[in-house]
Amino acid sequence: MDIGIVSKGIYLPDKYITGEEIGRLANIPKEIVETKMGIRKKTIPGKNDHTCQMGIYAAKEAIDRASIDPKEIDLVIYIGEEHKEYPLWTAGIKLQEEIGANHAWAFDVAMRCGTTIMALKVAKSMMLSDQSIRTVLLAGGYRNGDFIDYNNPRTRFMYNLGAGGGALLLKKGTKRNLVLESAIVTDGSFSEDVIVTAGGTKNPITAVNLQNGLYQLDVPDPQGMKRRLEQKSMDNFLKVIREALYKSGYSEKDIDYLAILHMKRSAHEYVLRELGLSENQTIYLENYGHIGQIDQILSLELADQRGMLHDGDIVVLVSAGIGYAWGATVIRWGTPNHNFC
Repeated sequence: MDIGIVSKGIYLPDKYITGEEIGRLANIPKEIVETKMGIRKKTIPGKNDHTCQMGIYAAKEAIDRASIDPKEIDLVIYIGEEHKEYPLWTAGIKLQEEIGANHAWAFDVAMRCGTTIMALKVAKSMMLSDQSIRTVLLAGGYRNGDFIDYNNPRTRFMYNLGAGGGALLLKKGTKRNLVLESAIVTDGSFSEDVIVTAGGTKNPITAVNLQNGLYQLDVPDPQGMKRRLEQKSMDNFLKVIREALYKSGYSEKDIDYLAILHMKRSAHEYVLRELGLSENQTIYLENYGHIGQIDQILSLELADQRGMLHDGDIVVLVSAGIGYAWGATVIRWGTPNHNFC
């Protein structure tokens, strides 16, 4: 049974911070921020741009574009971040209510910036195994930039964290934008390398912890993490891409478009070189920053707007999330033609 993406939605806040401003806050030259880190500007949340709420905005756009009644949705999977309106809260149920998906049920999933890839795999598996699930909405928001202290050089690689919301609407039986296979790798040896130190059961929030900034993201062993991650990260990026393609019946030579997360420019260029891709086969998100698991949806949206996606194109969504997790999903874009069936 075919399962495809019938529509997508994106919400981006109106507010931005520029690479030059980030440089001043972090005492880093503008040129380093813009060229090496690849941040010309990034989105930052406005007053009402709460995490789940940005997912609601994106979900409503996806529903409008698909011209469906929200009551047709059977399942809502929240793909936004755990940093949201309330600390202990199932955001998917709120999102379900706000969009009018009264006949659906909802739950949240999380794998940091790998959540969208993981949720696509989960959604497809559930749709194939349960005949009652025919239409699924993936939606959520992201604003982990709230946890960044620009005076903490240990978190410099996360200065690109932005804000926004994204949504994908999946339908069983469609021939359009088919969701093919996924590949995911997780490595628990990095599980405590990037953390918010205070706020959990190990180290509850106290006035002292707040004063010491322990509610923000930190990297306890930056040099150790960098050394260990450099040995694995790029290899795992390539591994999940190649594995997802192989499982889908394709190879890297078949890639037409790569929807890749924002990362430093040298890493981005390395992945393209290794896959034999050109800059015209992807979009570098230097004007948006890294909006976590929303990056792949944003990349698809921008590519669609720019006419970069065509019927029959093989599109690969690829992500990486702290923890660490790497994931890729293959999409056969558009509708079938005589070149494939």
